[in-house]
Amino acid sequence: MSSVKLYSVKLNDGFFMPMLGFGTSAPNKVAKSEVEEAVMRAIDVGYRHFDSAYLYLNEEEIGRAIRKKIADGSVKREDVFYTSKVWGTFLRPELVRTSLEISLRKLQLSYVDLYLIHIPVPLKPGEELFPKDEHGELIFDTVDLCATWEAMEKCKDSGLAKSIGVSNFNREQLERILDKPGLKYKPVCNQVECHPYLNQSKLLEFCKSHDIVLTAYAALGSNSGKEWLSKNNPVLLEDPVLSAIAAWHRRTPAQVALRYQLQRGVVALAKSFKEARIRENFQVLDFQLTPEDMESLDSLNRNIRYFVDPLKQKRLHQA
Repeated sequence: MSSVKLYSVKLNDGFFMPMLGFGTSAPNKVAKSEVEEAVMRAIDVGYRHFDSAYLYLNEEEIGRAIRKKIADGSVKREDVFYTSKVWGTFLRPELVRTSLEISLRKLQLSYVDLYLIHIPVPLKPGEELFPKDEHGELIFDTVDLCATWEAMEKCKDSGLAKSIGVSNFNREQLERILDKPGLKYKPVCNQVECHPYLNQSKLLEFCKSHDIVLTAYAALGSNSGKEWLSKNNPVLLEDPVLSAIAAWHRRTPAQVALRYQLQRGVVALAKSFKEARIRENFQVLDFQLTPEDMESLDSLNRNIRYFVDPLKQKRLHQA
């Protein structure tokens, strides 16, 4: 069986994160039971890194899948690397741990391996994931993200989260955390949209210079079932350059897109709820792209985002 250290990256706090992860966000049309089944299949295939979030509303199912596979002897808890994220409505410092405890109760686990700030955009606290006013406009909150980060550090100190990091942060937002007086722990990673059409090379370079791992979501582009999908974008997996490299290696375009990230030192999240694809996406550890392949894939960058930001990326600059 794979262990967490197999094909893993060492984080700046000493823990290890598997470089190939299984993403679990799903369109509303995907039944929650499908997510549970997919996670169990993924464990059987060899995945040990699972990425979810409070926002995804599927942590009960994921926790049940992990516990079933622990119960049948497939894995031990320490073999599994589980990521959750605190949503924008919980970014007030006093709410961060509350959000984590809600996730842990749903999962029925005692800790998460990685806890991320999901978005650098505080939203009005409450039951609504996307609080809106009478005009249908999102209601933002005023929170110093440095104070949020201090609450994240306390989650790590308490043992409820082994490691802490961020998601959807740009360089400026990362620098605000890194330059914070009295910083106790640096973010171990920054999870962002990243694929050959949006290779994030400058952000990757910045993160590497600060010993922060870049994690790629939408590493295969994205499907049209997502509510937040930008329309009329080219389909990444139909790209002729990607397809030609895949044909040469007798691999699929998806396998090449994932391998591309691993060879750049980027942790890649693969997502599918179909058994054959789950298996196929895992088979990326046993071949190598050439330097020429990597150059060709680098050249595909077009700064195309598949995910339209539903929050309009309101950038907050509180002191």
